[in-house]
Amino acid sequence: MAEEVDTLLIDNVKSFVAGGAGGIAAVLTGHPFDLIKVRLQTNLYSSSIDCVTQTIKNDGLVGLYRGVLPPLIGVTPMFAVSFWGYDVGKKLVSSYTNVKPEDFTIPLISAAGFISAIPTTLIAAPFERVKVMLQVQEKGNKTGMFKVIKTIYKEGGLKSVFKGSAATLARDGPGSALYFATYEFLKQRWSSKDKDLSLGAITLAGGFAGMSMWLGVFPIDTIKSMQQSSTIPNVSIKQITKQIYLKNGLKGFFPGIGPALARSFPANAATFLGVELARDFMNKVI
Repeated sequence: MAEEVDTLLIDNVKSFVAGGAGGIAAVLTGHPFDLIKVRLQTNLYSSSIDCVTQTIKNDGLVGLYRGVLPPLIGVTPMFAVSFWGYDVGKKLVSSYTNVKPEDFTIPLISAAGFISAIPTTLIAAPFERVKVMLQVQEKGNKTGMFKVIKTIYKEGGLKSVFKGSAATLARDGPGSALYFATYEFLKQRWSSKDKDLSLGAITLAGGFAGMSMWLGVFPIDTIKSMQQSSTIPNVSIKQITKQIYLKNGLKGFFPGIGPALARSFPANAATFLGVELARDFMNKVI
């Protein structure tokens, strides 16, 4: 019994640490694309080229990493919790269905992926709120991360800090289901059976997993960005959705999808590569 508890604890630690390593790799690789996406979603610029040009003109190359500190600080626990949550989800689904994780079908993998988004939202929502507010600042009206947090909290306390949490879960639940199901399916399909760790399969599967996730949930991400950047304290998802549709129709839900997809492949390839390499290293030393 004690050995089982120790093994479970070690597995949880491995998942947590590996997820954090993957998350750091993802942020450093993909943040400039994310910044462009958010600025297009919140109507600060008309095109990706205009956004990149004006950002570099106003702030230099470092401007492409504006707002990187909140996700970099939050990404370690966020991705750590996500991959830990995925492992917990697999255990829960396995216990409920009596199917071993290695024998999971796509629907079962998707269910485990959806479960992983529930604890992740508690960390992701406030960090995304701060990140978005930093990313939409205009020239001449820029403040640091801690001042932004203070302003958000002053606006409405913790409720304001967690503004957009429901939209974040609505995005990350189905998004995580798509994410992990695509990755597991493609990794298994492209891996050589005689090799334990195929870097090519991991990289490609991770990249396509990211793209499938964004294609599936991009409209709700636009709603989330608009809600979190809104100066209206209690603006609802329904109000934001109606506002977007009345202004630009269905195309209004997809501004910035180009940068998002351009970011998703390298960022998520880096994520899963970091996760799998960290996990492989820990399996060898622990």
